[in-house]
Amino acid sequence: MTVAIATAMAGKAVEVAGEPVRAAVAEMCRRVRERMRGRPSDEAALASADPEAVQGVVRRVLDDDPELRAELETFWNQAQTKASANDEGVVNVFNGQADRVVQLRDIKGDLNIN
Repeated sequence: MTVAIATAMAGKAVEVAGEPVRAAVAEMCRRVRERMRGRPSDEAALASADPEAVQGVVRRVLDDDPELRAELETFWNQAQTKASANDEGVVNVFNGQADRVVQLRDIKGDLNIN
């Protein structure tokens, strides 16, 4: 997510799957830019169009604002879910912590899980 935001903010092409994800990246960039506004060093990194410099600033902005990070992660996950649902027709989502998680789609034949 951070790489996609930084790459798009640096003006480089971002390879993402589907329109929902492209729209999400554009919206996430807008939200991060709002947080960077008025911070000369952040604005200078953005103006450099260097993806690595921009990525560092994006990471710092998100580290400094856990609420924004959580908001963008939710937005990112929703967009990816929409894109997957449009492409494949099946979406498996897991949030949280677990020792083991199994997500399946088409199973033909027997399945034994021990």
